[in-house]
This record gives sequence, structure tokens and C-alpha cells, in this order.
Amino acid sequence: MRSDPSAADRHDPSAGTEGRLADVLAGLLGTDRVPVDGDFFSDLGADSMVMAQFCARVRKRSDLPTVSMKDVYQHSTIQGLAAAFTDAADSVRPPAPPHAAIRAPSTVTAETGAVPDGEPRPPTGPSRRVLCGTAQLLTFLLFSSVGATITVLGYQWTLEGSDTAGVYTRAVLFSAALFLGVCALPVAAKWILVGRFTPRRFPVWSAAYFRFWCVKTLVRTSPVRLFTGSPLYVLYLRVLGAHVGKGVTILTRTVPVCADLLSIGDGTVVRKDVLMSCYRAHDGELETGPVTLGDNVTVSEQAVIDIRTTMGDGAQLGHASSLHTAQAIPAGESWHGTPAQPTSTDFRAVEPAACGPLRRVLYTVSQLLALVLVYLPLTLAGVSLLFTAVPQLNAVFTPGPPAFTSPAFYLEALVASLVVFFGGALVGLVVVSTVPRLLSLAIEPGRTYPLYGLHHGIQRAITRLTNIRFFTTLFGDSSAIVHYLRCLGYDLCRVEQTGSNFGTLVKHDTPYLSTVGRGTMVADGLSIINADFSSSSFRCTPTSIGPDNFLGNRIAYPSRGRTGDNCLLATKVMVPVDGPVREDVGLLGSPSFEIPRTVLRDTRFDHLAQGDELRRRLAAKNRHNALTASLHLLVRWFHFFVLALIAMAAVELYQVIGVPAFVLAALLTWAFTIVHFALVERAVTRVRPVKPLYCSIYDADFWGHERFWKLTWHQYMQAFNGTPFKPVVWRLLGVRIGRRVFDDGCNITERSLVSIGDDCTLNAGTVIQCHSQEDGAFKSDRVTIGAGVTLGVNAFVHYGTTIGDRARLDSDSFLMKGEEVPPGARWKGNPAREAGAVGKR
Repeated sequence: MRSDPSAADRHDPSAGTEGRLADVLAGLLGTDRVPVDGDFFSDLGADSMVMAQFCARVRKRSDLPTVSMKDVYQHSTIQGLAAAFTDAADSVRPPAPPHAAIRAPSTVTAETGAVPDGEPRPPTGPSRRVLCGTAQLLTFLLFSSVGATITVLGYQWTLEGSDTAGVYTRAVLFSAALFLGVCALPVAAKWILVGRFTPRRFPVWSAAYFRFWCVKTLVRTSPVRLFTGSPLYVLYLRVLGAHVGKGVTILTRTVPVCADLLSIGDGTVVRKDVLMSCYRAHDGELETGPVTLGDNVTVSEQAVIDIRTTMGDGAQLGHASSLHTAQAIPAGESWHGTPAQPTSTDFRAVEPAACGPLRRVLYTVSQLLALVLVYLPLTLAGVSLLFTAVPQLNAVFTPGPPAFTSPAFYLEALVASLVVFFGGALVGLVVVSTVPRLLSLAIEPGRTYPLYGLHHGIQRAITRLTNIRFFTTLFGDSSAIVHYLRCLGYDLCRVEQTGSNFGTLVKHDTPYLSTVGRGTMVADGLSIINADFSSSSFRCTPTSIGPDNFLGNRIAYPSRGRTGDNCLLATKVMVPVDGPVREDVGLLGSPSFEIPRTVLRDTRFDHLAQGDELRRRLAAKNRHNALTASLHLLVRWFHFFVLALIAMAAVELYQVIGVPAFVLAALLTWAFTIVHFALVERAVTRVRPVKPLYCSIYDADFWGHERFWKLTWHQYMQAFNGTPFKPVVWRLLGVRIGRRVFDDGCNITERSLVSIGDDCTLNAGTVIQCHSQEDGAFKSDRVTIGAGVTLGVNAFVHYGTTIGDRARLDSDSFLMKGEEVPPGARWKGNPAREAGAVGKR
């Protein structure tokens, strides 16, 4: 233990702070003392996990300032950290009384069912959840059965045409009627069930929430989402009640639910992967609020705009940035970061072009004609060809004994499913490697084209054809992904094969302008931005990621990215687009700041990535990954085969019992999907349990973890968002989850490593990820979330973290590995820190 501060210490407040900080760090490192001028990472051998624990211990001391991970990286010695808190009065915090942030429960107001801010809601009674869940289930069964009935009747009517021309004419009429009906349904439901959305709060599982959920589900599944970026999409939002000006371009596929609360001025562009739903959930309540974007506003990729926010005319919001509640960007200013702050960076990368109303109208008409006259009739023709080619399947539509009682029916269905699934995959590979390459010849890099013309249509086709998730999931996390991306058109230089060069989620605007340097590794969720947009024009520009880089999760890399050789880009980092080229450093946060490129702990596996040892281990990893990919295809094919049997049996039973056949089919489809993938997950984890790891990527434990990711597909969970069924399914998959949890769209990567308490609220786009990879090292650990916690929209929780009861993580925040959020605290930012933290920076 240190002695009392000397006289010098008393005259120099930072000296006493130095000693206390040094004591805390020494306890973590297991040493008697640490030099106050030693660098945490290069001299003392600490890493981010150790320093996160250091910050947590410091926060528990009333005689020390609040220290965040950003402070640690910016002041990487005890001496520098203490000097950052020179004001002793600000540095010392009085101890908080126990449970100071938790207030006594209050009574729900009779008018809105809402509770005042800051006060916890009383637990929702089980009867309300049961009633809401039952209503949601019945609604799903109703719409699925009616939709299936209409589809079968329309298909039969189409085949009754007298000749080829008659069949085609009927196919066009039926396709047009079906498309218009499916598009009109969400609009009708919105105006009938809700009317106009207004700013308000209401409890989840209430009658108001059920009406909201119906509208949200129908709007988010509307086929109009296929027309993202077109004038038809903007028109659809206007019909839903949004106030959208002239010449607006919206590229995000996440449709704003509360459209009446969205106001967008003339000439504004909202780019892809932006979240601005005009609602959020907190503490068991849903809150709706306005989002106002002025004229000529630019909202960049992967931005999050919370409710009650405003952007003035000509304002800009950078990529990987967010506006939190009540934030407002003044007219003409540019902001970036989480939460956003002013910057001098200009995020407009392409000049506008002439794009008048006539051009927009003609483009919209051509899209509709192509859909109705070509795509939908071709789909019906393909289905007809399948049933005609397989007699036992065709018997489904003909009178007689039930076809599914014949063994030949199952044999023919088995053969057909194998041909469709594996044959379709092979045809898809040929198409994505040839057709987009030919189309790309029409797009000249660096040239600005007006929107809504031939070149814009070609660019959209290239983006869609080369971003098929089935293939990146199949080939990702293995040596095969390198060959697949090269086949698409990536320039990977003289690639250095690691067996984990890219994860399963990588996307781009065009692969033919994407370059990744030798020795670079990408964890997962990379979005390469090589097509820049204004509200009236676009330009494709080469995007180059330097050699010997490592990119973490969920990174949007723009064409103007200013990073060079040997950089570490941390999870959710905002890649800088101005200033000097960063080299030999790490970047973290939004806006980004420099951190060490690597630490001593992560170099202990370097000897496994060299020479004969690398060749031996890489060959073993390739064999393991090949078996994993085969098992992945087998699991997905069997799921496809059984669902096809259920659908065909329902069509045949429809001739006997009518609509109830489709109700039964819908129930069986979801029941089988849940049970199938739950059993697969249980089987995988029984063979090799998911557990906390710290190992090389050439270790068999890591290969087993990769197999777990690839075999345990759970994208179907999105269908359960906002229902009481989703926590039940999470529990079935291994999550230790409490009661009355509201999940509006959370993604949990390692289910058995996560614990979630009662009454938690998980907003749309949230991620709980229990692992990370940094170069050749893999790390995973548990995540513990207490009771009553709220995770904001698009929040990201990393491994080894603990969130105390009734704490709150604001929208788009990134809770770094090893962090401990105290009970009742509110954290925000990227990286997240205590809101209103004490102490000078």
C-alpha cells in the first residue's frame, strides 16, 4: 500500500491522483508498483480488456475521476492520465447513495399508459402479453393463408389460358393485380388501424402496440422495398403519410414506420443502411417522435437518426454517425460521430446532375413494366415448368387420391429439391461471375451519371447480382472466400492466404472497383462504398484498402478512406475521409482517434502464421472448413426440402379442406424451422461447446467456433421481432433470458454465452457479440445484461461486458470489450462512456 500523499502531492493534485491510479493498475497487473511514465500497452503489456477493467475499478472509487477507454487511449500513461484531470474539484466525485438512479415505481397514466421519464414501469401482466401474442399469431396465420390461397387460385387461373399468348396475358394480369394488392395492403392497414402517427408513448403489448406492430410488419415486408432508391419508393412513403419534397433520393431499405413523423425537404439524399424509423423503445414503452430533414441534406451510410432530431437546409451527417434525441444540425453545417458533433469534413462526394421530373417518371414506369411484364411472369413460368417436369408434383393440382400418400411423391420431391437447390446454386455462381462483369463495361469509373437512367439501372443490377448473401455465407470464414471474391471482380493483389481473409458478411457497390491489399484480413460486416450518390447523380470510384490491415466488425469503408498500410480498424470505426493518410496505427471510435496498432498479448501466436507451421495448419483448417461448408449445404437443403413438402401437401389439402390447409402449413413451416435449427445448434454445441476462448485462428477450437457460426443460421428470427415469441426462441437456442423481455430486432451471435435479465428492452439493430478477432488471435467471452436494461437502436455490445440493472445504452453506441456499466447508469457514444462523465478531457 502507498503511504499518505506528501506535501508536494497536496500542492499538486495530479500527483495524488497518479498514486491512486497506479495502485489500481498494479493490482490488475499483479505487481507491486507500475512506473507512472510507462505506456500501458507497449511498456506494461496491458491490452484493451485489462484497461477496461482498470476503468471499471476507477469508476468505483469516489476519490478518483471517471476514466473512459477513450481517455486511456489518448493518455496512455498514468502520468498523462492524471494530468488530464487537473481540476481536483472536478476530479473527485462524492459517493452515490445505493440505487440512486433507481426510483420507486410509479403509476401508469390513464390517458396514454405511459410512465414519466426516468421511472421504471410496473411489470406488464402476463395476460396482456398472452393476448397480444395470440393476436399477432392469428394475424400472421390469417395473412399467410389468404396470401397462399390467392396465389394458388391465381396460378390455376393463369394455366387455364387457351394458348401460350393466353397464358402470358393471364400471367401479366394476375401479377399486376397481386403486386398492386400487396403494395396497397400496408397503406390501407396503416390508415385504418392507426390513422396518422403522432408523437406519443404507449406500453408494449397494449392494443395500441398491436396496431403499431401490424403496420410495421406489413410496411417492412412490402415489395416496394425492392424499389429502394427509385421515385416509386419516395411516392410510397408519401402515400404512407411522409412529407417528402421534390427530387429526394432514399437508398436505405429500412422503411420508416411512422411515416407521418418524417419530413424531408427538396433535393435531399439518404444513403444506404440508414436507420430513421421515427420510433424507439425504452423500459417497456414505445415512443414515437419526429425526424425533420431540410432541403439539400446529405445523410451518409450507416447513420442512425433518433426521434426528435432535426437537420437544417444543406446540413450533412457523416457515415457511421448518429443523431441522438433532441440533437439538431444547423443549416449548412457538417457533423459526424456518435453522438454527432460539428466537423469541417465535406461528405458530399459527387456533384449534382440534371435529373428532371420526366426522367423520374419514365424510370418508374419502366421499372413497373419490367416487373409486371417480365420478372413475375417468368417466375410463374419457372414454377409451372417445375410442376410439369415432375409428374408427382403436378399431381398435386389434379383430382384423385392424395399424392403425398404415395412413396413416389417423396422420391420425386427429393430429386426435385436436389436439382432446384444445388442446381440453382451452380447456375447462380455462373450468373454472378459473368452477367455483372458484362454490365460493368457500361459504367466508366470516375464519370458522373444522372440518376434514373440506363446507367443507374445497370449500377443497381450489378450491386444486387454481386451481393447474394447465400454465397458469402457459404464461402466466408474459409480460403474459398478469396476465390469467390476474385471471381466477382475484386482486386486482392498478391493475396496472402490465411484461411480467414474475410468473414461471411461482406458487401460492396461494385466488386470491379474494390481493392484489398496483401496481408489484409477482414472480420465481418464490411461494406465497401465505391458508388457515391447525390439526390440527382451517382459516380463509381475505386476503393482501396491498404496491405497488412485488419478490419473489425461493421465497418463502412468509403472510396475516400484515408488509411494506408498496416492499420487496425476497430469495430464500428468511422473511417476518416480527410486529413493525412494513417499508417502503422489503430483507429477506434466515431469520430475515430488513434490507438496502438497491436499489443504484446496479441503477438504470442505469430509463430503459427509462418513457414512450415503455417502451411501445415492452413491445410488442416481448409479440410475442416470444407467439411463445414458441406454440412452447411446439407442443413440448408434439408430445410428447403421439408418446407417444399409442407407447401405441396398444403396445396393438395386445399382441394379437400380449403383455407385451413394453409393455416396448418404456416404453423408447420415455422414450427419445423425453429425445431430444425434449434436441434442443429444443440448438436453442434454438444460436439464442441461454445465457451470463452483465447486462441489462434489456426487452433481447432476456433475452427469449431466457425462451424458453429456457419451451421446455426437464424435469420428467420427477424419474423419474431416485436413479439413475445422471440425471447422464447432465444431461450430454446441457449440464451439465458429473463421474463418480459421486449426484443425489436436484436442479433445475438453466441447464444449460450449471453445472459439477459427480466424486463429488458432490445431495440432494432442491436447486436450482442461475444467474440472478436484481431489479426491471427481470436477471443470470446460472456456478456451479462442485468434486469430492466435498455439497448438503444443499433447499439453494439462486445464480449466480456457487464451491464448493471436498469442501465441504458443509447442508440448506435459501442460498448467495448471488458466494460462494466454500473446499475442505473446511462452510457452513450462510440466507444461508449458514461453520459455526462465528470472530469476534464
